[in-house]
Amino acid sequence: MTSSEPRAAETSAADEPLLALVGATAVGKSAFGLELAEELGLEIVSLDSMQVYRGMDIGTAKPSPAERARVPHACLDLVEPSERYDVSRYLVDAHAALARARAAGRRALFVGGTGLYLKALTEGLFAGPPADRVLRAELEGRARSAGSVALHAELARVDPPSAARIHPHDEKRVVRALEVLAQTGRTLSDWQREWGWHGNARKRRVLCCVGLTLSAELHAERMRTRVQGMFRDGWVEEALAIRASTGFGPSAIQALGYREVLALADGELAPAACQERVEQLTRRFVRRQGTWFRSFAGIRWLDPGNATARAEARAVLEGRV
Repeated sequence: MTSSEPRAAETSAADEPLLALVGATAVGKSAFGLELAEELGLEIVSLDSMQVYRGMDIGTAKPSPAERARVPHACLDLVEPSERYDVSRYLVDAHAALARARAAGRRALFVGGTGLYLKALTEGLFAGPPADRVLRAELEGRARSAGSVALHAELARVDPPSAARIHPHDEKRVVRALEVLAQTGRTLSDWQREWGWHGNARKRRVLCCVGLTLSAELHAERMRTRVQGMFRDGWVEEALAIRASTGFGPSAIQALGYREVLALADGELAPAACQERVEQLTRRFVRRQGTWFRSFAGIRWLDPGNATARAEARAVLEGRV
């Protein structure tokens, strides 16, 4: 073997199109992706920013042990809920999963709804200006006194696209967006239009992506059914067990609905009000997911209920269309 051969193999791996199945919460990605992976001999890599946390199974709709036994899964249960986890760590873990799949002679299918992670996989990370510790401390102080929701409202006035993507309680990202604007005079969303590899030679990765979508009426019903099922399956007990053991760190507590479930357990919300609030948050989250997915060109959108949907999805992932 010559010294150039390993580099050639590495290049060919990087040049392979990234295979992905995306869609908003509750459209049926897990079941559809599992069937696709079985048919095509693929491994599944989770594209979900909250399924990385151990123990957060019900509230994140994590694949069951039986589902994982059918197809190898990666990027699940990586860290404790008390730990910080972000897109930079995800890229390391996802590329390791890709390498393991390739070593086993298989390709990977990314399945999930976190558009930020898919953007980073295909286009690299937005670095932005370095942190200004003094400015950040000032913004964090304002968040503690006025609340992250108040800062989010400020962000919505000056940078609506970023505010649409960032949860009002995600203090870290709200602060960062305001910090970037104060430092540079440009909004975070403006900077992110230049998203890429920041001067290195790596090119954008080709994406073969299938997206699942449902009619508004059916999707709304599936969201309601999903939330109701989570409560029946023991979501409250799950959240209490995590709080009593590792506790929730600043990243994990951003997971949809966990704050509300804990408020229910503490008697601060009635059961009906809690469920209604979680359903409302889910609908908002779905809209934010849609904003992310609209930033990708070439996603082949399919209704999973159509008889031809899986055949069309296979054709996309195999590069036949």
